[in-house]
Amino acid sequence: MNKTIHFSGKRKRAVARATLKPGNGKVRINKISIENYEPKLARDKIKEPLVLAKNIVEKIDLDVKIHGGGVISQADAARLAIGRVLVKHTPSLKEVFLEYD
Repeated sequence: MNKTIHFSGKRKRAVARATLKPGNGKVRINKISIENYEPKLARDKIKEPLVLAKNIVEKIDLDVKIHGGGVISQADAARLAIGRVLVKHTPSLKEVFLEYD
């Protein structure tokens, strides 16, 4: 895979844009590593599709830009955008995500 994939997600007034490209597992939210993203509840909510994707995440880099809305709405929008971009990259993940919906 040599291409970049873009998708967006919305929740209330929050909009998140996810960009997926080949890499080594870096996930950044608004230029901050996901491990340093606060609050913890929002970080855990954003990580849900990443946990379900397991070893696929180790081969890609994700960059998510979020604006508008509140903290939890931003987390929901980011989660949706990440899920969509992962399904576009690996269509078999759609069944996994639907199972845990």
